[in-house]
Amino acid sequence: MNRRNMAAMLSSLIAQLLLLITVIFPSSNPLCITNSSLSDFLTPLLLHFLSVSETSATLSLIPFSRCKRKRIHFSESDAPAGEGLNRFKLGRPDSFIRRNPDCFRKFFNINSSTFDWLCGLLEPLLECRDPVDSPLNLAAETRLGIGLFRLATGANFSDISQRFSVSESVAKFCFKQLCRVLCTNFRFWVGFLNSGELESVSNRFESISGIPNCCGVLCCVRFKVNEESIAAQLVVDSSSRIISIIAGFRGDKTDFQVLNSSTLFQDIEKGTIFTNSQGLEINGVAVPQFLVGNGDYPLLNWLMLPFDDPVSQSNEENFNNAINVMRLPSVIAVQSLRNWGVLREPIEGEIKTVVASIGACSILHNMLLSRDDYSAFCEDLNDHSSDKFKSCLNLGESKSVACSIRSALVTKVTKAREFQSQKR
Repeated sequence: MNRRNMAAMLSSLIAQLLLLITVIFPSSNPLCITNSSLSDFLTPLLLHFLSVSETSATLSLIPFSRCKRKRIHFSESDAPAGEGLNRFKLGRPDSFIRRNPDCFRKFFNINSSTFDWLCGLLEPLLECRDPVDSPLNLAAETRLGIGLFRLATGANFSDISQRFSVSESVAKFCFKQLCRVLCTNFRFWVGFLNSGELESVSNRFESISGIPNCCGVLCCVRFKVNEESIAAQLVVDSSSRIISIIAGFRGDKTDFQVLNSSTLFQDIEKGTIFTNSQGLEINGVAVPQFLVGNGDYPLLNWLMLPFDDPVSQSNEENFNNAINVMRLPSVIAVQSLRNWGVLREPIEGEIKTVVASIGACSILHNMLLSRDDYSAFCEDLNDHSSDKFKSCLNLGESKSVACSIRSALVTKVTKAREFQSQKR
């Protein structure tokens, strides 16, 4: 019997012995001053002492092992310098990580409150799909921690297995399980918007650029996989939220080839996404809902591009500047995706696992935005200040509908700038 149990039992026995003395010797106790004073004072006190002692003894005999759960563990060397002993326990008293903002951002690309929120959201899904005949004795926090650690740092499974005291096969399972749960049950976080939501997006774009009816920024990003690369096509709104992502194309395809073979292109061409319900007329030209882009995309009725080599201080340059402002959220989104370690370095593994990683990071990107958690966002955009906007537009095709739409938008931007100048 350990010391804790022994102390509780002795406490209970002493209380019962004292109470028994007061019962057997109610009037002849040589220690009492008066019979009534002892009875009135000592009896309630002893009864209270007995009650507390019995409760303590009972609690001490409960097997604490029933509520033990395996939790995340990090070594002392993982903590930033000067962190002290400010620790946050995830489970057992001997297993913990430090609830330090820098530590959570370093290990998981999220802050501690978002970790708690995400764990509560995913817990029933993370714990219900264990391998057949081999259930994992791991709490949701540990499963989530393993998956996030792999996504945030790109660490190999050997390192993860040592840090979390699990086998490499368990580390791989927890990582794939997190990606599967996010991409299957929470894919709506990156679903394309309805007409009402698109109107709100276009209003925000117009407020920052003066260009109306823009519903998003189209871009294509490539990630290295083994000795090759795969492409992912994104549409981003003015807050850097990803409102569409399609991944898994061969990286050697051009941006337009990726677009042309995507369901996004087919849906827009069929009119199932842009219904033109928010169409407007500028200088007699009908301007439908559209996206903006750059790269080797062609100028389309629903895809506006910047001008090549515009004359300095011309209306075309003003239009390009407006497009530049609109494209900045997509640059932020792409760089923030690359801030997830699993996407930052060349990825080794099956293509489907890589695609799942891209999808999981995109969903987490939007989740963090919804919680104003910018732990995974890029901090330095200086490398993108000199972006050159190139298009494959043939300016000789000035009679095309797309060129007419762009010219009308140039007029709109020019008038907006003149209005702002007059207000000053």
